[in-house]
Amino acid sequence: MEMSASAQSRTATSQAKLDEALSVLSDRAPAFSRLGPGERAALLRACMPRLASVAQGWVEAACKAKGLAIDSPSSSEEWLAGPMVTMRALRLFVKSLDEISRHGKPQLPSGAFRTGWDGRTEVQVFPLEPTDKALFAGFSSYLRMQKGLTELSVHERQASHYHTQDPRPGVSLVLGAGNVASIPPTDALHKLLVEGKVCIVKLNPVNEYLGPFYEQAFQPLVERGYLRFVYGGAEVGSYLSYHPLVEDIHITGSDRTHDLIVWGPPGADSDRRRAQNDPLLKKNITSELGCVTPVMVVPGDYSPSELRFVAENVASQVANNASFNCNAAKVLVTSEGWPQREAFVGMVREILADTPTRLAYYPGAEERYAKLTKDSATVTKLGRAEPGRLQWALIRDLDPKANDPHYSTEPFCGILSEVALPESDPAAFVTAAAKFSNDKLWGTLSCSLIIHPRTEAAPEVKKALDSAIDELRYGLVGINHWPAVAYGAMSPPWGGHPSATLQNIQSGLGYVHNTPMIEGIEKAVLRGPLTVFPKPPWFTTNRRSQFIAERLVSFEQQPSLLKLPGIIFNALRG
Repeated sequence: MEMSASAQSRTATSQAKLDEALSVLSDRAPAFSRLGPGERAALLRACMPRLASVAQGWVEAACKAKGLAIDSPSSSEEWLAGPMVTMRALRLFVKSLDEISRHGKPQLPSGAFRTGWDGRTEVQVFPLEPTDKALFAGFSSYLRMQKGLTELSVHERQASHYHTQDPRPGVSLVLGAGNVASIPPTDALHKLLVEGKVCIVKLNPVNEYLGPFYEQAFQPLVERGYLRFVYGGAEVGSYLSYHPLVEDIHITGSDRTHDLIVWGPPGADSDRRRAQNDPLLKKNITSELGCVTPVMVVPGDYSPSELRFVAENVASQVANNASFNCNAAKVLVTSEGWPQREAFVGMVREILADTPTRLAYYPGAEERYAKLTKDSATVTKLGRAEPGRLQWALIRDLDPKANDPHYSTEPFCGILSEVALPESDPAAFVTAAAKFSNDKLWGTLSCSLIIHPRTEAAPEVKKALDSAIDELRYGLVGINHWPAVAYGAMSPPWGGHPSATLQNIQSGLGYVHNTPMIEGIEKAVLRGPLTVFPKPPWFTTNRRSQFIAERLVSFEQQPSLLKLPGIIFNALRG
């Protein structure tokens, strides 16, 4: 995809100010590296009421920039993906830091460890609290650890920064994303609290309007010289990336921007560097770089209400944030012989047609949309066409054997493509869908697989599903639900599959979030029921989602059973 770095910053920070910010951070880095977990927790606690105080203005600014009505259900996306998950990250990191102070490690509940079907160590990291169990009944997320790690070795490696005799101080550069408001601050929190580095966060020109809200919310860290927010486009990002005071980098963006930083401009010199494994950037760089995200629907006998719920689930994964999400549903993988295929795709089409179109606020969206829809004979455009807004596009009957551009290009706009595989037996389909996703689709960030519990109950299907979860080369595998649920949970890690390399970066290397500070992770798995009642607030068909989302910010700041009735009341009416 084209990167938003082409957008012009209106408030670019001067090089003199950048140098000044890096000087302060470098001077304060040794003190921060020695700061105890209790002192870090106190700083985060001081940020939480400040975040609460700016949340309304933050959401109003984001809604204005994205063309959303603040009093509409669509505004819930900015509450949920902005202040709510940022507040949750703060609270969960406070919890982990307090537990390190008391016990030496973040605590995991009894029964969190188990042995997988293949002998692999697995660790449940969500839900960890009774309130999460109440709000997310039936949901769970567990980690599949790297081969050879035992429960004991996982415990020993957990939160390693806090058990290093002389932790190495340093300044990390976070190149922030322009699409989702919580990404820049939560990426920085991971660097600060898991790795112990002070941070300079370069905001993306697309959402640099959020900078004042970040600065107010994180003032306790800013005023002590542990965190800085700066502004600018590609030139500022390049200047900071190669600055001698910057030790390492984390980028959320596109693989093109990543490769430009690591290997230099495309051409003979860049090709030579790749061939010799001689990157232009001689620093560690971690990244999250998007994905052509598959949703694999296993053939089965779904009731009409179940089929409708799954269709709303998929359509919401397309429509959320105008589909400017790295985990947006992009390729719907179905079975050619599934009797309910046409009814299901028809429901998805109907829901998208009834979903208001969105402002194409992200640079390059209209060009990508035009390119990917112009040559397709099977494209159906849905929703009202308006200036500056893109209709939802459904493209059907792609050839699973072809090298289709829809498999290799992340649209980063509201396009959903469907491909039907010849396998109709559920076990065979699961195996084939995993192989297709691995071999044909670009990216390694996240995927989802929807399966009816009666279908999964068959031993041969369960075996195929277990094998597919193991073989899918994605950092997060969602069963029955959108991987973004795990992003918002903050305790699972978020990042690409570790099979990526600098030469073939795919969705990136490394991960963020991971509030329990667990190391040696291969992938995370999210599981949820096929259907959920009440309707989740991230569904675009939820009519009360903005009221639920706003209350969740207060809930995450200070969870209380007394706050649940207001959330549940609105959820039941959604």
